[in-house]
Amino acid sequence: MTAAETGPGSGETQRAYGQVRLSYQFSSALGLAWDSIRAHKLRSFLTLLGVIIGVASVILVGSAIDGLGLYAEESTAKAFGSESYLVSQVAGAGGMTRKEYQTKLQFNRPITLEHDRYLQQVNGETTMYSPYRQNQADTKREGIILEETSILGVSADMADIRDVVVVDGRFFTQPEEMSGLNVAVIGDDLKTTLFPGNDSPLGFTFKIQGIDFTVVGVVEHLGSSFGRSQDNAAYIPITAFNRLFGPGQSIAIFARPRKESGLTMQQSLDLTRVALRNRFHQKPGEIDRFDFITPDAIRGFIDSLLAVVAAVVVPVTLISLVVGGIVIMNIMLVSVTERTREIGIRKALGARRFDIMLQILIEAVMMSFAGGAMGVLIGAIVTAGLTQAFGVTLRVTPFYVLLSVAVSATVGIVSGWYPALKASKLDPIVALRAE
Repeated sequence: MTAAETGPGSGETQRAYGQVRLSYQFSSALGLAWDSIRAHKLRSFLTLLGVIIGVASVILVGSAIDGLGLYAEESTAKAFGSESYLVSQVAGAGGMTRKEYQTKLQFNRPITLEHDRYLQQVNGETTMYSPYRQNQADTKREGIILEETSILGVSADMADIRDVVVVDGRFFTQPEEMSGLNVAVIGDDLKTTLFPGNDSPLGFTFKIQGIDFTVVGVVEHLGSSFGRSQDNAAYIPITAFNRLFGPGQSIAIFARPRKESGLTMQQSLDLTRVALRNRFHQKPGEIDRFDFITPDAIRGFIDSLLAVVAAVVVPVTLISLVVGGIVIMNIMLVSVTERTREIGIRKALGARRFDIMLQILIEAVMMSFAGGAMGVLIGAIVTAGLTQAFGVTLRVTPFYVLLSVAVSATVGIVSGWYPALKASKLDPIVALRAE
């Protein structure tokens, strides 16, 4: 044996040969698998149907879950404001039992207009405050009735606190609020229903509880939030609201840090809590005798709710992929039976077990991957169609696409492994005798 044969060069040659051989094996297996799929187009399509439906279902469910989260976030921003928070006797982001609600109602102190004035006096330089009361009443004008309009009693600062966008006219002013004038800023539903044919309802009046209110502004179109229209609403001064519906026992207070203060929402909330605790003469370590809620708390509750839905619905949807994998396994077993003689010839000519396994396994993975790709495409098309047709918020996300493709590829490997193993163990002599 020469030095050249035993030197470092021989090892490199063997590695290069091994790489070339492996590349050839893969390309040959891909070609054979593709030819087999093309030779049985209808059977291959029917085999892939379970995977296609499963992946498309996962994409649709994922789009709906993600879209619902986006929709909830947008609705929260429109209805709540981006940097505002709310203080009240009882406030919750959901998930509160009736017993918990009653316990809080008994323990917490009512929030009144006096507390709003106190907060204005203590923290007014750094934080904007607005009392908030809501009631439902039918609104009327010239025989036209709009039922169950949300009448919102607020202060003039509410437009800035909750990012209320007025597209026509203006929000009412502080002098109008202090004077208790019957002025209103209305939503899009009131504009289109009570003032049909008018380009602008500014200066016109409509009735709440039989009292005339003059329109001074129109809020931008907001759409629905959790099944209820946000456009069937009217903002009126809190003074006029109390005159219509009485003073009530408790109010809520919306607040937001002033831009020039440099405070974050959390810092402003901390100052508000300190002020109210002092007002209620609470000792250090005692639980707050009032409640508060922030947009982050609402979004956190919605996210946790959607996570529970995803944890239940997505695995159920993935079951169809398991069914698709079982179908692929059965078809591959049939395919191995059909090609018993071919496999015997290949093994007689020197094909190794690895070569046979690779061919069958790649064919199963190709079928599963093709089904996954078609499912993703169909799911994306249906998602786009539903979004355009119904105006719903649906969004295909990379996470669910990767999840679907990964699961479908895994299904292909698992479902193809047993048929490939069975084919590789065939005795060439017995296989050559097969008809």
